[in-house]
Amino acid sequence: MLLSPASMLPIRSHRLARLAFLSFLSHDAWAQSPPATLSSGPAVVTATAKAAAPASADRPESFDRQLRLLFRLVACSGHEPVPRELEAVVAEHCALFEKTMEDFRTKYVGVAQPFLLGLQPKGLPSTVVYPFGGGDLLSALTTYPTLSEVTTLSLEYAGDPRRVLGITPERLQVSLAQVRRRVSGLLIWTESTSENMMQMQQGDLPGQLAFFLTGLAVHGQEPVSLRYFNLASDGTPVYLSAAGIAALEKSTATKLNTVWKSPDFSVAFSNSEITFKKAGDPNAPLRIHRHIAADLSDSGLKKVPGILHHLEAKGRISAITKAASYLLWNSGFSSIRNYLLAHMDFMLSDSTGIPPRYARKAGFEVLAYGQFDGPFLPASEAEGRDMLALFAAPPKRDLTFRYGYPDNHSHHHLVVTRRPEERKASR
Repeated sequence: MLLSPASMLPIRSHRLARLAFLSFLSHDAWAQSPPATLSSGPAVVTATAKAAAPASADRPESFDRQLRLLFRLVACSGHEPVPRELEAVVAEHCALFEKTMEDFRTKYVGVAQPFLLGLQPKGLPSTVVYPFGGGDLLSALTTYPTLSEVTTLSLEYAGDPRRVLGITPERLQVSLAQVRRRVSGLLIWTESTSENMMQMQQGDLPGQLAFFLTGLAVHGQEPVSLRYFNLASDGTPVYLSAAGIAALEKSTATKLNTVWKSPDFSVAFSNSEITFKKAGDPNAPLRIHRHIAADLSDSGLKKVPGILHHLEAKGRISAITKAASYLLWNSGFSSIRNYLLAHMDFMLSDSTGIPPRYARKAGFEVLAYGQFDGPFLPASEAEGRDMLALFAAPPKRDLTFRYGYPDNHSHHHLVVTRRPEERKASR
């Protein structure tokens, strides 16, 4: 780990995580028996919203003020005025959190980003897709700092931003302590663990948005606007108006994993779209981050065909995944794996990315960096042997920082999946 004071913390946490999540990390348990309540999640919201919301000519509801205030309170950034009664709480939080963000910016981004950029061919698509990404906009921007659009997809919902208005100092203090604890998975361990994601699905501050906004702050970006959307069956985003959100107010989002806590907010706040730009530059181009709450198993995507249609409409992409529970190794996630292989030009991942044999069959070259002695969590033995063979083959390439999961002996490792014709174009 680059952040040596906490070097032992992620290992202890990961060992606990192994036990806590075996019930759903197994392909047979997770993919073959997806949550029975999925049909009341984002899949049905698409149809419900189109039926319940007013005509498409109605203006989409924006939550820009709430976004700016969350950015100031949570990420200690921006210029939104802090209510006087909250100033002391925010000052206490920022005294702790700003140091953590700066450490990550200098000790991790400053080391990892130049290395990652050096692996990337020139002219890569600036549209990025990050499956199983949780709230990890931070890693997307570390990996692809010039991206124009990024889509993260995971089991977590974006969250309701409205509760920040009128929050009491006492409740804010508790919520910010929770944010510091959970976001440390990214800022210290360089990974957003499932445990952290689960815990942030309830409370006064929207957990996923807190992760998103921290990522923007670390990378010198600022949020501009926030809207929520659902996907039509053809993949077109359908933005929710105030009336559409009101119509869904009593429909609470349903957890997309049976062992997680259920969200405590409306299903209207499942999928978010944040526009953002370089902080302090009024002429900087706007960029887009969309987060889609989705079960990416084959059975889940079959129930919500709009997700794959939405991704396919993006054309050529650059991809990233890390700490993805080895789901791309499993046959029950072949649809999202096949989408990536058909549409990506380049991918950076830890060992939870696409197994080398699938990538090579699709015409990709696969390179290994660091050391991998076996999967960190229980996973397919056949794919594990495939990954071991990749890392055993010469030449040996060093890696000095962590990227997602360690292996089963806490080694750092990284997988580059690229098209052979782009080899000479690398920087």
